[in-house]
Formats: sequence, structure tokens, C-alpha cells
Amino acid sequence: MKKILSVIVAGILAVSALTACSGGSDGVTIAVPNDTTNEARALLLLENLGYITLNPDAGITATVKDITENPLGIKFNEVEAAQLPNILRDVDYAIINSNYAIAADMKPVEESLAMEGAASAYSNILAVKEGTETTDKIVALVAALESQKVADYITSSYEGAVVSVVENPGTGFDDTVDYDALNGTKISVAASPAPHAEILNIAKEILAEKGIELEIVEFTDYVQPNMVVDSGEIDANYFQHLPYLDDFNKQNGTKIVSASAIHVEPMGLYGGKQADLSALDK
Repeated sequence: MKKILSVIVAGILAVSALTACSGGSDGVTIAVPNDTTNEARALLLLENLGYITLNPDAGITATVKDITENPLGIKFNEVEAAQLPNILRDVDYAIINSNYAIAADMKPVEESLAMEGAASAYSNILAVKEGTETTDKIVALVAALESQKVADYITSSYEGAVVSVVENPGTGFDDTVDYDALNGTKISVAASPAPHAEILNIAKEILAEKGIELEIVEFTDYVQPNMVVDSGEIDANYFQHLPYLDDFNKQNGTKIVSASAIHVEPMGLYGGKQADLSALDK
């Protein structure tokens, strides 16, 4: 009898634990990025949708601890941004960066249930070691990325999931650069696979016209691309927005600056266990 009771109690505890993790009947579970600024972006999206209220003093570093009102009893899972597409099926909803959604073969504009506005504050930048931003190598790279050819590629390839923020795209070349002196030069850039490395491949074609080789080194994390630029091992990186970089410099003592803002990747709210927003409209 004691063994039977033990089994019953264990089963009840297991069910209770599962209910607590999933949010149970008290509220839905939403997974959000756990890195600084991207978590704030996700929470600001939910606030704009009217689901939560944040402490206004938290700003772009807000976390779930800064939620002051949560009338729906939403429970939050703070997850590494790159893993959010993988755990989507295990939660009710997840807020995912477009670059990770694209890499997971998702279609942000079509599949997201709500999407962040194309806020220029979160534009993805070309970042370089402080003091190198005016060198011919970097100016040539910026000109290629700010070209009409790149802007057209972004528009046609990502259909709103990635949006160019270059106001006046150019030819891809800068009149102040001595391209003859750069002939045979290699420029190295650290980048995440999608969409950054894909966009850089268009810039690579432009630079090749002047005999400049663009080496694209792919990374899947947010730390090493900044460290290799700060050390001088790689000339530039292309994967982050300025608020993230500012916080990274502050936390790590690095001296990396923005050379240009190229595009923005609106975050999207995606359904996992839920097919629509009805679970949040109570």
C-alpha cells in the first residue's frame, strides 16, 4: 500500500511540475531572448501590444523583473536567442529575432502573429575597432554595404523581415578612397550566417570589382565577433545593433564603434502551442 501511495504522490508531483513550467491554467508561457537589450525589445513589443506594463525607467535594459503589471499572468522563459526557434514548440509563444527565424527556415512576415516596428534604434551595424573607422579599407566596405545593389537585395530577398535603413544608397564606391592602393587587399568581417553573411556576399561582389577580397567569417554567438574585432584579428563585424554594442563595451572594456547602420530586423511574436493570439486576448 505504501508503495502504491508513493507512486500516486510522485505522479501528482510530476504533473504539478509540468503544469508550473507550461503556465497551466493561470497564464500562457512566452519565451524571450535572455541577452541584454534583446530581452527588453521583446518585452517592449508585449507592452506595445497591451499585454504587460514595464517600469518606464528600465529602458533598453529591461528584464522580466521590470514588469510592473501582468494582468494575464504570463510566465516567461528567458532563453538564448539562437535557441528560441528550437524551443518554440514547447511554449505557447516565443519572441524571435528575424535573423534566427530566417536561419530556421521560418518566414517572419507570414508566420509571425505580431511584429515589432522597424525601429532605427535597433539597426544592425558594421562595427569596427575604434580608430579604424576612417581608414580606406573600412570606408570602402561601408560604401559597398550602403550601395543600391545591397539595398535592392535586402528588399527582394527578405520581403520585410529585414529592412534597409540606408537613406541614400550609392554606387558602392567612395570617391575619397584610393582603390588602386587597395587592389589585392583583404578585408575580413565576422558575421552571423543569416542575413548578415548573405548581405556581405553582395558587398563582396562590389569590392571584387576593385580587386579587394572580402573574407566573411561566420560566427553563431554574440561574444566572439566583438572580441576578435577588438583584438584586431578581424577588421569588422556585422551582426549587432548599437544598444547591444554599447552595453557590450561597458561590460567588457572593449573599444568598438559603429561605422554604419545597414539594416533592421524586426522581432516577431510567434505561436508555438498556440496558433493565434486568442490565448492572450482574455
